[in-house]
Amino acid sequence: MIRSFLIGFATGQRSLTPLAIVSEAARRGRLDDGGAPRLLASPWVTAAVGALAAGEIVGDKLPSAPDRIVPAGMAVRLVTGGLVGAALADREQRYLGAALGVAGAVIGAHLGWRARMWALRRWGQTPTGLVEDALTAGAAGWLVAGRARAA
Repeated sequence: MIRSFLIGFATGQRSLTPLAIVSEAARRGRLDDGGAPRLLASPWVTAAVGALAAGEIVGDKLPSAPDRIVPAGMAVRLVTGGLVGAALADREQRYLGAALGVAGAVIGAHLGWRARMWALRRWGQTPTGLVEDALTAGAAGWLVAGRARAA
């Protein structure tokens, strides 16, 4: 269940990157035995979420990008954190996985926002955003790969 919390935490950093990674793994059949909803395995959903995640990554580097803790940003993180948390949980624990994903997303968003504001003052928006992108994608990929092996 720690994977559900941790992937939710990653969702607190980038609301769509972990969902794109989970969707791709589900599409490839690597999460069939887990809690991944069938909708996430759809090639259309995988493509759409991937495109939205790429847009989020680009948009994050813009000076006009809103803080991740604004209500709209948090709402997306709650939904996507729940989806990815459920997807990495065993079928019998899907709802607990979703709750842990949501909790991880809330905590991750607030801690990540504080860390980003500190780093931004020191190194600027684009470099800190690129580091955050790499950490989020790497963590989500590692968590999904671990779930796929455990399944």
